[in-house]
Amino acid sequence: MSTGTTHNPGLSSDTNHFPRSAPSDPAAPHVESATVVVDAASDRGPLTRLWESIGYDEINWTYTPTGRTLLNTFGELSPRPFLVRPHYVFCSGTGFGLPHWGSGNVYHEDADGNPSYDFTIADQTYDAIVGAGHHVLMEIAFTPRDLLPPEADELAVVPSPTVYSNYEAGAWAYPPRDYEKWRGLVAAHVQHCVERYGVAEVREWLFELWNEPDIFYWKGTPEQFCDLYRVTAEAVRSVLPDAKVGGPAVTGGGVEFLRTFLTYTSEHDVALDFVSFHTKGSAFTPWRVYGPTGGPAPEKQNPSTHKMLYEIRRMQRVVAEFPQYHGLPAVVDECDAGVPAHYSVYDNANFQFQNTEYYPVFQVKLFKKILDLNETETVTVEQATSWSFYFEGERYFEGTRAFLTAGGIEKPLLNAYRMVSRLGGRRLTATSDAMSPPADLDAGDGRSMGEEVDTLASADAAGRVGVLLWRHTDDQYHEDTRSTPVALRVENLPDGTYSLHHHRIDATHSNAHTAWRDLGSPQDPTPEQLAAVKARQGLEELEPARDVTVSGGTFAATVELPLPSVSLLVLEPR
Repeated sequence: MSTGTTHNPGLSSDTNHFPRSAPSDPAAPHVESATVVVDAASDRGPLTRLWESIGYDEINWTYTPTGRTLLNTFGELSPRPFLVRPHYVFCSGTGFGLPHWGSGNVYHEDADGNPSYDFTIADQTYDAIVGAGHHVLMEIAFTPRDLLPPEADELAVVPSPTVYSNYEAGAWAYPPRDYEKWRGLVAAHVQHCVERYGVAEVREWLFELWNEPDIFYWKGTPEQFCDLYRVTAEAVRSVLPDAKVGGPAVTGGGVEFLRTFLTYTSEHDVALDFVSFHTKGSAFTPWRVYGPTGGPAPEKQNPSTHKMLYEIRRMQRVVAEFPQYHGLPAVVDECDAGVPAHYSVYDNANFQFQNTEYYPVFQVKLFKKILDLNETETVTVEQATSWSFYFEGERYFEGTRAFLTAGGIEKPLLNAYRMVSRLGGRRLTATSDAMSPPADLDAGDGRSMGEEVDTLASADAAGRVGVLLWRHTDDQYHEDTRSTPVALRVENLPDGTYSLHHHRIDATHSNAHTAWRDLGSPQDPTPEQLAAVKARQGLEELEPARDVTVSGGTFAATVELPLPSVSLLVLEPR
């Protein structure tokens, strides 16, 4: 969707010394071997399930058959509901879904300016989310067409088949002309949800004003945004006094906007129950390459884990400047390796990582590093949302940031969520002598995360011990024909017999993309080819489950990790 601005979605210029994307370095060293030690008797506290959250732009694909199926798939991963955050619920329109656009079409005025509300599309959206067992993270945005201020007329565009008017081109980003009518809209919307889903359900939702108001999504001033937040929070709380309200959902560069917002809420005693912000790991240059279909990237570029972690930590520290907010959860409700979601390998070949085993391993690594930040920073991240869903009209393995490709085939990324969902509720102490050193992040000099072997371990009430092991580098082009041997020791286990389960994501396991590619990358696959691809889309075992005997309190094994790969080993007492 055209935005009528040259700003980059999801990014801002204030990213310290980090480039828009990380370069490749074919001479970078590999990890030759690693030792991982897990203390099964330790307890580092509850394992925050920060991955149980997704979001997406295309609100009108929530309730399609494919959208409902995907929501139900996430519902099967965990006994806990995911938080689901779609854009555009207040935008005017027909409800026809397009990439990076949508409309809930809730607000309308008659010729005399009297408001009326139509919740038809909103009901379909929230019915699908709640019906799959999830909670809504209600992004209260953007400005309905009938509430546009006069200055919205100044946004000049040339209408085209993909830009119907200046409204779709970005007029929705102007502040509403009448904050009291906005108050009425918000209150009516929340009241309708309470009546439809019940107080107990809606009490679990998060209510967030807007999206990335520090860039083109907001065409007003920071002061206007703060005033609108106060009106919005009051409207939500007027219906549900204990509703959880928050924001401001700034980009990773929105440091000063966040500080201004928190100063306002603290000085004016405005309700604030969570603080939200975003981070993106790359923005390839150029984003879109106009050339032969499927051509190579003009330059090999990559996501940067360090860029994402640096931005998250910087935002945690901004919140920590306000002592009254130290106990508030941080919600990183867009937390992604690349941007934008709807660009693909046909726009820039660097987006290929979104098809492959690179991406699920990246996500597992990122989750663990955020959990590490939570142990060193005052403010805790409780959600790290993958801004990913699916796209209608794709070719097979288009390369967009999505959990599904054409035909509802699951991409390897979804298996990362299957893996982490199997971790127990308590975090164990686990160390690796080949992890990326924290000092590299502290340097803040723009370097990306080099190759590492690292781990995350957990235990549950039944005595199961789960150990994630991965080998990864931010450089998606760095290859190694050799596997790295990892000496794993799980210590302080009760002696006895355990069932050992070993699941793996790599180029040849849990990877429908590789299966499709091995068939010649067909865009018109036969039913037999489709069946073969789908047979490889789920989380697969590296080896059949087997019994192992623990004597002397220690389980030891050597795990061979190709680059990139992630293993989940679960020791289950018999």
